[in-house]
Amino acid sequence: MKIVVSYNKSGEESLLWAKEIAAASDADTTFIPFDHGAKLGSLRYSTAIALDRLYQSGEPGLRHLYREFQGSIVENAADAIIVANAPPYHPDFLRKLPVYKVLYSADDPGATYLINIPYLHAYDHVFFVAPTYSADMDMHEKMQYAGKVNADWLPISVFDFEHAPDRTEDQVFGRRRDIDIIYIGSFWRQKLPILAAVRRAFGRRFLLHGFFGLKHNLFMNARYGFGGWVTPVGLAERVAFYQRARIGLNIHWNEHGLGNQRLYHLPANGVMQISDCAADLHRIFEPGREIVGYRGADDLIDKLKYFLQHDDERERIARQGYRRTMRDYRFADVMRRAGTLIERGMARIGWTH
Repeated sequence: MKIVVSYNKSGEESLLWAKEIAAASDADTTFIPFDHGAKLGSLRYSTAIALDRLYQSGEPGLRHLYREFQGSIVENAADAIIVANAPPYHPDFLRKLPVYKVLYSADDPGATYLINIPYLHAYDHVFFVAPTYSADMDMHEKMQYAGKVNADWLPISVFDFEHAPDRTEDQVFGRRRDIDIIYIGSFWRQKLPILAAVRRAFGRRFLLHGFFGLKHNLFMNARYGFGGWVTPVGLAERVAFYQRARIGLNIHWNEHGLGNQRLYHLPANGVMQISDCAADLHRIFEPGREIVGYRGADDLIDKLKYFLQHDDERERIARQGYRRTMRDYRFADVMRRAGTLIERGMARIGWTH
């Protein structure tokens, strides 16, 4: 089977994605990378309504993107497509493509009604990264309620460039870890109270990096008295920082948004992870053995203090999380799992060209 994987990245990250997508191919499945983000900025179609306006206006850049995408499908004689990371393809365009279509919804549940449900009718299959959706139902139930027969959880996973695959477990854990607590992530207002509380409790022992602009830093300092300046780091720097960290803090979109990239980045680099979404962590890792959950800032701070004082226990959990990630959540393995799920989905609905 041949599958074109359409994604939204740029620069160095785009090249690394392309390399690892192609390298995930095996005797049964060939994966062909196609970076739609490099051809049309995703801010122009950040919602289904915005994309519809572009499509209906005949926007030249969008039409050019569609021609290139069709060309890749034809040139590679693709059987299926996987569209991830800010999907740019209007349903009326997808309707004309004679391939099995998969939407890889990577921003749930926050974006479910922005770039997931409005597009479901145009796809034969949906993969989702957050196993949960709300207090009422999980994401699989939500997708079935929305009419999607073929709906499967597929974790974001970890790319090889996001950890140190050339090192053995003992090499990863034999390194000196001089960063007590780490968090690397973009600015989101709902996450600031937790980050500020950890900063107040641990001061410089807490290392925070991410995509915080000038106004974000000013707000963080004025509103929370952060007393520092948050700066971004490159891909290699992120790995280097993680390889030096003892405990990694994780915060999701909300309590039902379990499944971000950090969930896999941290254990892949030997960092013991303390994460929110405590009620659902068991869906991906084993709480208490491979990961630790927290409920609120006070609980988080208490657990950070505990594991900083009990290093053997911290490392034991970190090692188990590392082993689970290496076994189940590496990118190439997850992509091959996607190929199997697509074959099952095709059979389930009797799909033919």
